[in-house]
Amino acid sequence: MNAARALALLAAAAGLAACSAFDPYATYADPAKAGQTEAGPRVSICYDTVISSLDEARAAAQRQCPANTQATPLATDWLMQYCPLLLPARATFVCAASK
Repeated sequence: MNAARALALLAAAAGLAACSAFDPYATYADPAKAGQTEAGPRVSICYDTVISSLDEARAAAQRQCPANTQATPLATDWLMQYCPLLLPARATFVCAASK
């Protein structure tokens, strides 16, 4: 195999591996403010609003929620303390009991 072909295969493999680097993932969720009550625990997801939709972030949140609960959107912020530059949006959900 020549060097150019090997380099092209390596670049393609790296590109495919990097695709998962932009998948939404769980991060730190701020607690509820004093006096604020919620129907369940909070879950926050880092995601890129250009590459991933809020529905994809919700699916990632649903995987973090306990059984028999539903991830309900609460807020989205771009504070960068909890999410990296490439996935700057942090969507927060409440895991409310399923009806």
